[in-house]
Amino acid sequence: MIFCPLYSGSSGNSIFLASRRTKILVDAGLSGKSIERGLAKIGCNANEINAILVTHEHIDHIKGVGVLSRKYNIPIYANCLTWKAMLKSIGKIKENNIKIISNSCISINDMDITSYSISHDAVDPCGYAINCGNKRVCIATDLGFISEKIKSILKDSDVILLESNHDVEMLKFGPYPYELKRRILSKIGHLSNDDCGKAILDILNSRFKRIILGHLSKINNYPELAYQTVATTLSEAGVKLKSDINISMAKRDEPSNFINF
Repeated sequence: MIFCPLYSGSSGNSIFLASRRTKILVDAGLSGKSIERGLAKIGCNANEINAILVTHEHIDHIKGVGVLSRKYNIPIYANCLTWKAMLKSIGKIKENNIKIISNSCISINDMDITSYSISHDAVDPCGYAINCGNKRVCIATDLGFISEKIKSILKDSDVILLESNHDVEMLKFGPYPYELKRRILSKIGHLSNDDCGKAILDILNSRFKRIILGHLSKINNYPELAYQTVATTLSEAGVKLKSDINISMAKRDEPSNFINF
């Protein structure tokens, strides 16, 4: 499989995954042109995309969904409540491209996809675990906290995009209004750098993992701080970076490095 975050951050999110027979996007939260540009940088044309999976209806995850579906005739997959919540924002979609996930497991060609509930302030937000053969990728962002069920899903993954949204002190003393700070820090908000590091400790097992830290706040975080906070948490627990686990960063404004596994 191939995994590549095209864009990841509070200003927009879109993740590219490919197998031998299938190419999909998880979310398309920037303009259609930006998504096309990101795909072109990794040697892919948007007309090759077989499906777009939507995690939830916030604009930084759906901004380009409708445009891409109409232009390239791409099916959009989301659960029923998310579909209802995002319809006004994404515009008219061909009936045959409206794919409602009515139970948690679907298949698209050679990819088996499981959606799982997450804690966030959207109508019915979800993460996705994508399996192809014996390989497994998980998308786990926009999390107020990580439940034991989610930890069990992440434990069996080879590659995980995991939220490391904010530094708590930067958020507390930053420019956001009080109510927004409270929302971000709540159990329906976003995962902090510290909580991200602790979550990684809880999901480590004998399976070597590649973890990409993503969905960073532009105001309340920066990549070096997120990486160092997580790395310190792991090192203090005796985890050896690179030999026990690989940690990298998802970029905000351009595609990150391919992970081919």
